Amino acid sequence: MRSKLMEWPKELLELFDDPLLDGVRPKPTTPTANDRMHQKMAEVNEWIQQHGREPQKTGSLKEKMMFAALTALKNKGLWT
Repeated sequence: MRSKLMEWPKELLELFDDPLLDGVRPKPTTPTANDRMHQKMAEVNEWIQQHGREPQKTGSLKEKMMFAALTALKNKGLWT
């Protein structure tokens, strides 16, 4: 059953069906600092699970990047 709040005026629905609006999509939301922090935490966790240890400063470029991310998280008190 459809709610009255969800009903759109016919003119608006016709406007949405206009071919000129094909491909028009809402702008994606920009990740917040919290989103980026959670993403880095997930990446570091995944790296640790794959390698069985924390990343080191002397490893490959990817490992160095994970080391830098882990160091930043530790400095912020977000990782123990």
